[in-house]
Amino acid sequence: MARPKRSFSPEYREEAAKLVIETSRPIAQVAKELGINPGTLANWVNAYRREHAGAEPELTVDERVRLKEQEREIRELRMEIEFLKKAAAYFAKDQR
Repeated sequence: MARPKRSFSPEYREEAAKLVIETSRPIAQVAKELGINPGTLANWVNAYRREHAGAEPELTVDERVRLKEQEREIRELRMEIEFLKKAAAYFAKDQR
């Protein structure tokens, strides 16, 4: 016997698609956890990707922390480079 057709809200579809994309888990695994057909979820994921093509994904908390750390490290390295340039110029002038 055929299963009765269920309808899902657009918000539910988007959240399910984001779950697949953001966690990089297989569609079949997420579909099983949510109790939906993998083909249906695949359609939702493809539609989500088409709608959001070109848009950059939001950063996760871990990515934001890592970005802040790298920005700080870049600032420190630039300061060190400037110091070394000045030191090299000073010692080069002193040699003449």
